[in-house]
Amino acid sequence: MKFLKIATAAAASFALAGPTLADETSTGFAAHTLERLKGNSGITLQWIGWEDRGAVTMRRVDGTIYLTGGQIDPKGAGSLWLDGVVVEAGDDYFTFEGVIRISNTPDKGRICEGTRRWHFAITQNRKYYRLREFEWCDGLTDYIDIYF
Repeated sequence: MKFLKIATAAAASFALAGPTLADETSTGFAAHTLERLKGNSGITLQWIGWEDRGAVTMRRVDGTIYLTGGQIDPKGAGSLWLDGVVVEAGDDYFTFEGVIRISNTPDKGRICEGTRRWHFAITQNRKYYRLREFEWCDGLTDYIDIYF
């Protein structure tokens, strides 16, 4: 919960600058996807759990859309972290370029970290964007979801 409180305070301190989100269709970003990311209700990794969501912050600096956040296991050492930029946002997906790191979950000592282009999408009318690269590290399937 300590991370959630810090991330929530950090999220509250950022204000979007530049054009309004409603103007984003002219830049190739779907406005409703950016609204969902801005007002998201957290992030989860299934190994940590769906009940205690972590926090994600979207902010804009000089026209670049940053996404930062993570989840920490309240019962153990496991954690999820992501940090990077949104490079594309369509009607039901977005593309994120940056780092994703999973530590000590589901097994102590497991470290998975990748820096690249990642794809998140809504499927089956769900209320979250799910990372589409499922087995990107060591063969285990990691479900990373950002809720709206």
